[in-house]
Amino acid sequence: MAVGVPKDVGRQAVPVAVRPDPRPITVTGIRPGLTVRGLGRHQIPAADWLCACGHHERARGRDRVTDLTTRACVDHCPHTEQHRRNAA
Repeated sequence: MAVGVPKDVGRQAVPVAVRPDPRPITVTGIRPGLTVRGLGRHQIPAADWLCACGHHERARGRDRVTDLTTRACVDHCPHTEQHRRNAA
């Protein structure tokens, strides 16, 4: 331990470091839809699905990308429909 440094200096700094950032993050310029990359030879496929409600899913690997592309709905939001079914 360093000489002349109070014992609780490190303990006081830790809670500040783990507090969530109070400022919300707003992402603009990203349109909802399905994006698939890495379909070339010797590449690992990856897909991102951003739903109109803000739900985001990412998949890596041929099997997971195939599963995501079959589940992704671009023209309507399955998440809000599921919430309506659960509420009824």
